[in-house]
Amino acid sequence: MSMLSISLTVNGRPVTATVEPRTQLCDLLREELNLTGTHLGCEQGVCGACTVVVDGKPQRSCISYAGDSDGCSVTTIEGFDDDALMEQLRDAFSRHHALQCGFCTPGMLVTARDIILRLGETGAARIREELSGNLCRCTGYVGIVDAIEEVSRGRVAHDLRAPIVAIEGVVVRPVDASTRAPVPANHSAVSAAPSGAGPRKGWSSIEQRLAVGFPPEIVWDRLSDIRQVAACLPGAEITELEDDRVRGRMNVALGPMKIAFNGDGNVVLDAENRVGRLSGGGRDAGSGSTAEGEVEWRVLSGEGAGSLIRVNLSWRLSGRLAQFNRAGLVQDVIQRLASIFVSNLESTLKGEVINEPSIKPIGIWSLLLGVFRSRVAQWRGKNT
Repeated sequence: MSMLSISLTVNGRPVTATVEPRTQLCDLLREELNLTGTHLGCEQGVCGACTVVVDGKPQRSCISYAGDSDGCSVTTIEGFDDDALMEQLRDAFSRHHALQCGFCTPGMLVTARDIILRLGETGAARIREELSGNLCRCTGYVGIVDAIEEVSRGRVAHDLRAPIVAIEGVVVRPVDASTRAPVPANHSAVSAAPSGAGPRKGWSSIEQRLAVGFPPEIVWDRLSDIRQVAACLPGAEITELEDDRVRGRMNVALGPMKIAFNGDGNVVLDAENRVGRLSGGGRDAGSGSTAEGEVEWRVLSGEGAGSLIRVNLSWRLSGRLAQFNRAGLVQDVIQRLASIFVSNLESTLKGEVINEPSIKPIGIWSLLLGVFRSRVAQWRGKNT
């Protein structure tokens, strides 16, 4: 097996290593650098015990390849020895009896520090939501929540949003009102945010563009059919459609977790500007997770008589699935999902049969295979 030479910064010091492509970041930290404060629990990105900070953001090290950390700055629990906020959290955890066996504690502390930095003073309900990706089998979370709430009092949130990163034509970025694509002011029916909502903090978004050899009016006519648009998104199914209201479900298979989000949505079509938006939310009764999402498509004039379709997928997760979002896994999967959506969209315009029927659940393994192939292609491009 070919080896990778990587260089990164770990706890403030430069590190170079030669690793196999399959080496996980946690294995590099524990086995090669002897940083055993990063604990391994489920090794599936679920429990949060292995959480570290990569380029300022919490990340699951058990589902992160060491090779992907090339050029990154990584901070483990050992790297916070002289951190004033972490010292306060450790003290509060001790006083509130927020640990018993201590196995989850390193990842819990890393997440707690991120919560306070991002949100500032925070209530118990929001803290519990933010901690949904860190599991503890001992404490019942009461002491943990009390400790974080105490340390957060009087603090002001910091803007820790990462810069926009372009990956093979796909843009992955946090979403708020300032990052949404502009909409003509004289067409308020398609607003930059849901009615009555402010900046959409906590949302993530992926944008993809597709050039097609069809005139904009023909493309818009096809994309005005909401059922046809939904059919392009694997796992999506519309069960009811009346005026601008829609009811449906989204089927997902995340390994052993079979998830079906059932919910309601809203459709807005701006024919004059050729802008459509399908938004909604739902809950999975089995996992207790909730999801809010939106797909927006714009048909623009392209080269010659062709068109340019700009597709934006936005989402926010809470509950058990939120842990995948923090690890960056959802961003990769949604990126792959966006590619499938655009591919199906193009097939529809050409009158071809869509490869993946809308009622077929999304399989995490098939999507991750596509993600893996994409990353291998990126790595090969860097080394050729």
